[in-house]
Amino acid sequence: QLGQNAKKASLALIQLPTKEKNDFLVLLADNLETQTDFLLAENLKDLNKAKEHGISEVMSDRLRLTKESIASIADGVRQVAELQDPIGQVIKGYTNSDGLKIMQKRVPIGVIAMIFESRPNVSVDAFSLAFKTNNAIILRGGRDAIYSNMALVKVIRQSLKQASICQDAVQLLEDTSHQMAEELMQASHYVDLLIPRGGAKLIQTVKEKAKVPVIE
Repeated sequence: QLGQNAKKASLALIQLPTKEKNDFLVLLADNLETQTDFLLAENLKDLNKAKEHGISEVMSDRLRLTKESIASIADGVRQVAELQDPIGQVIKGYTNSDGLKIMQKRVPIGVIAMIFESRPNVSVDAFSLAFKTNNAIILRGGRDAIYSNMALVKVIRQSLKQASICQDAVQLLEDTSHQMAEELMQASHYVDLLIPRGGAKLIQTVKEKAKVPVIE
């Protein structure tokens, strides 16, 4: 279902113009800051769960959101809005002997899936870059950050709705089991590119089990 939703969303995103994308990203950044208290409350659930499970302080620090880190995440989104839009850029071109102009242009990929580990800021970073390039994205974060990721994606989807853009431009795989991760890795009918972000073990597992193109 996530794959089907993402495919439909990717088609809706193809023609989204640069100004509309940038305006939305600024809106999202503002909303992330406005929803700071909500995001911190949900993040605290992850931190409490990590403490119960005896997770190390180093790992807990990776999970922790603060007012400052949320402001930094929002600033990162604004920076993406300021980037030059790569879509439609001509990489190279030439005119053949018959006078036919042939050009290679940058175009959206379609549906991107990202599997990542503890740091919840990745969900916003990944979405903002995918959105800037007119791609839909399916996110699968680690179980340690599930409440934080759900909260961040909720703010993103609410912002998309506010901007009258398809909310399925971003979706979160809320089932963090290994079985569901493997299904995502093998969803070749829906996912055009899979990006693992984490340690060597995660990347190796994805390379071994994925049936869709993988890029590190």
